[in-house]
Amino acid sequence: RLGLERADTAEKALTVIVDLLEKYGQGGNCMESHMTFTYHNSFLIADRNEAWVLETSGKYWAAEKVEGGVRNISNQLSITTKIDREHPKLKEYAKTNGWWDGEKEFDFAATYSYVNTTRMTTTRGRYCEGYKLLNKHKGSITSEIMMEILRDKESGINMEGGFMTTGSMVSVLPQQPNLPCIHYFTGTPDPAR
Repeated sequence: RLGLERADTAEKALTVIVDLLEKYGQGGNCMESHMTFTYHNSFLIADRNEAWVLETSGKYWAAEKVEGGVRNISNQLSITTKIDREHPKLKEYAKTNGWWDGEKEFDFAATYSYVNTTRMTTTRGRYCEGYKLLNKHKGSITSEIMMEILRDKESGINMEGGFMTTGSMVSVLPQQPNLPCIHYFTGTPDPAR
């Protein structure tokens, strides 16, 4: 929210978020129940001209500029070796903790996955299924198709049960500055409605 408030481009919003992350860190329970369940956050940040994926682990982070095609996130680290911006001590911290030897190519997801966080056991399938659905429509994704993807229960995109998807958002960001941006939000707790 602060990235949206304080920045007028996707990259500036990325900078706002990582500056706050480095200063304050992150934390807090993901559930309203008394069960403690935490994980680190990922963000898709886009404007009319560019898009970024930002993934975090504590105060450490990696960002990937989306150069084309489709890209998704799903409560797990997915940035591997294509890192366009990073915490200045990302690799040093990993090396100091024995997670990376400093010799092989640095892979953010492989190095930082499940560090100081609860293991998300169902997200790999959900992430892969989301990627498959996006790729199925690559080049012809409309707001209606995106809404259908976000309603999909079989893939796990729209989760049911103990962990439920509580809302979805679809944004249309035309590159032509004279056209308005349009944002759709679910008005019910279940995006399938």
